[in-house]
Amino acid sequence: MTFYEREDQILRILLEQQTMGNQELAKRLYISLPTLRRDLAKLEETGLIVRSHGACSLNRQAADEKIPLHYREQKQSSEKIRIAKKAVDFIKDGDVIMLDASTSAYHITPLLTRFQDLIVITSGAKTSCMLGSMSIKNISTGGRMITKSLSYVGPDALDTIRNYYADIAFFSCRGIADDGRVTDNSVEENEVRREMIRHAARKVLLCDSSKLGHGCYHTLCHISEVDAVLCEAPLPEHLARLLP
Repeated sequence: MTFYEREDQILRILLEQQTMGNQELAKRLYISLPTLRRDLAKLEETGLIVRSHGACSLNRQAADEKIPLHYREQKQSSEKIRIAKKAVDFIKDGDVIMLDASTSAYHITPLLTRFQDLIVITSGAKTSCMLGSMSIKNISTGGRMITKSLSYVGPDALDTIRNYYADIAFFSCRGIADDGRVTDNSVEENEVRREMIRHAARKVLLCDSSKLGHGCYHTLCHISEVDAVLCEAPLPEHLARLLP
């Protein structure tokens, strides 16, 4: 197995486990501890992981920014599927829907075939392609692409959103702080989400439980400003009380 193959496996494991001891990780990869330590040193240089005595963990903020979408969309996938199943209860035939480029919103798309006459406006390139393959009418915002997330951002994306008004917008975030702030590390993606919120009758936040209690540096909105927060687990009481 080459370093790049081992790097792929290490990132996939840490995306799921967050932190793991070096002994256990070496066993999972069927490699020696010295080989693992050399691999981890290289990954630490990129800022993707943090090493501590006898263990390693994912650098959460750097991972969000640098790990490609095809890795991240596997993280918490079963939870996101459960969230997507809750989301379709908010949809009816003929709706105009806005979806951001998050993996949480992407998980909704396979479930939309049960509805008739939908129009979906999305900032996600991969989401748009999937909708097209299912013959669901969709409008891509266009704009400058963030290649790590396949997300369209910038003035062109914002102008497209301003031309429409949706029945409902589904969007996600990187974390909900304990005070109810909905946060992310991408200012540009938050700008797109904020414009979707302004141009939708109902606003639904998609957030798996791993993001609860985690605040990032840029605030999108407060959960009191959304109509619903969909999570695979019950919201903590202090956050549930903040909902309208």
